[in-house]
Parts: sequence; structure tokens; C-alpha cells
Amino acid sequence: MANDDKTEIAIFEPIDKEKVKAQIYEIRGIRVMLDSDIAVYFGVETGALNRAMKRNIKRFPDSFCFQLTDDEISRCQSGISMQTVGIKGGRSYKPYVYSEQGVAMLTSCLHTDRAIDASIQIMEAFVEMRHYLQQNRQLLPYQELYLLSNRQNSIELDIRDIKKTMVTKADLSDFMKLFDASKDAEEILILNGQPFRADMAYQKIYKKAKKSIIVIDDYIGIKTLHHLAAAKKNIKITIVSDNKGRNPFRKAEYDDFEKEYPGRDITFIKSLDKIHDRYIILDYGTDSIKVYHCGASSKDAGRSVTTITEIKDVADYKNTVARMLSNPPLVLR
Repeated sequence: MANDDKTEIAIFEPIDKEKVKAQIYEIRGIRVMLDSDIAVYFGVETGALNRAMKRNIKRFPDSFCFQLTDDEISRCQSGISMQTVGIKGGRSYKPYVYSEQGVAMLTSCLHTDRAIDASIQIMEAFVEMRHYLQQNRQLLPYQELYLLSNRQNSIELDIRDIKKTMVTKADLSDFMKLFDASKDAEEILILNGQPFRADMAYQKIYKKAKKSIIVIDDYIGIKTLHHLAAAKKNIKITIVSDNKGRNPFRKAEYDDFEKEYPGRDITFIKSLDKIHDRYIILDYGTDSIKVYHCGASSKDAGRSVTTITEIKDVADYKNTVARMLSNPPLVLR
């Protein structure tokens, strides 16, 4: 693999946590930060941050993110400053705010080193505020303390779930070692509870395709397409599947994918109950064909220990793939 394919892990200046604490407001009984303040620490435009949230809207319930009302804007006017709605040169929509869990969830949508680094430090500022309240509980009315305690217990449970799949700089660093240029055969071990590493593995494979990608997998889902979005534009993509499972992949989900990723049209073909294992075939019909055997469906990537192995002797697979490509189309519902 060429050196320019490797990702460098950047180190950023520590965030002033006292400044972060001053930018945390309590609105609707939840401690939150403004989208514009988070965007500065993440090193992205405010609009880009909110678009990432909207693309993954199911991950952001109201306890993670919500849009301010005019009354709420006035309560933290100093923090929004000249960016409030209706002021010349400012934004054209009411600000969004993110809770501690929302900040953590943003790292799964904005896969940059700076966002990861900043989110960790911002979450630490939230935690320090919580500890301050606990140490000074005698200064708070009993009822308010009771409500704070209950709310905090709920938040900690949510954060515990997020941390199980949260991206860290250590994850990135360790994962890059799997793709050392000295490795001739590509074999990738994905452990249980490592969905981000799994995503990176599939995306890296799809980026290698020059002409076409064929995915043979009876169980497909939104995550399958999320991985395929990493492929170059205008690559011919075919999915061979009977679309099994309790929640089959839906046409509406594919329509959303087409709108968001133009130039990545997918042909769906039935497998006709002829397959058991999962495969990825790159550049079928060319001299540079590559075949990968996948121990699990990509939609379940990271949920259990699995291995993706490149198959060197592909001759026996060519006829099988040719027969599958002649199967009738799979119609999504």
C-alpha cells in the first residue's frame, strides 16, 4: 500500500475546559452546548456539523440534540452572539444544541481526529461540572438535587452504551497497524465490540475497486450501503442477496442512499438460496480481480469476532459468480 494511503494521527492543542464549562447551558433540564461552539472545537463549519446530525437523525433523540426556540435563544443570547436568527450576516435557522451524549454521538458521524480529540475533552468538562455539583450538594435544594441525581443516572447509562462503540484515537492507531504495507496477503481480524474498525475494513476494501464491486450476502442493511459509499463514483456495484432477516432492506432506504451518494447506483440480484458464506468480488472479469471471504455480514460488522480474508486462488469462483449474475433481479419493497 502506498505511503500516501496511510492516515496520520494528528495531535491538537488541549481545549480550555473552563471556557467549555462557560459555554454549557441548562435548557429543558439538560446541560447542552451550542452547535456553533462545538463546531469550533471540532474544526468544522456549523452547517456541516448539523448536516451530519441530520443524515444520522435516528441517532439523535431529543435528549441528545434539539433546536432552540426564540425564548430559549434569548436565555443564552450571549453565547449565540451575532449568529442568532434574523441578524444580518448571521445564520438562517435557529441554533441546535447538543447534550453530553450528543457530543459523543457526533464522533460517529464526523470521523476526524480533531473531532474525536475535542469530543473527549468536552465530555470531560461535562463530567467535571457533574463532580462539582456532587461535592457541593449541601448548597442545592433537596428536590433539585433529587432531580439532578435521577437525570444523571440516566445520562451515565446512555454514555456507557455510547462508549462501547465510541471512536478513540487509540482505535485509529491500532487499526492502521492491520494495514501495514509489508503484508502481502490481506487478512483482517475484527473483534467483538469494534464496529468502527469493521467499518474501516470494509470501506478500505471497497476503495480498491477500479471497475466493479459485487457483494454476495443474503443479509443486507443500511450499514451495507454505508460501507459501499466509500467506493469511487461510477463504480458498477451489484448486490447478490435474498434480503433475508427480520428487518429486510427497504426501497425507501435505498432511495435515500441514491440521493445522498449520486454516481453509486446499485443493481440488486436474487441469490435464490444458493449461498451461505459472504463474499466481496472486486473488478470481476478483469486481470485485477480480487475475492474476499467475509466471516459475517457487513451489516453486523463489529458485533462478533470475525475475519475478512483475501482469497488468492480465484479461478474456482469465476464460474459461480457468472451463474449468480444471471439470476433474476431482487425487487426491494
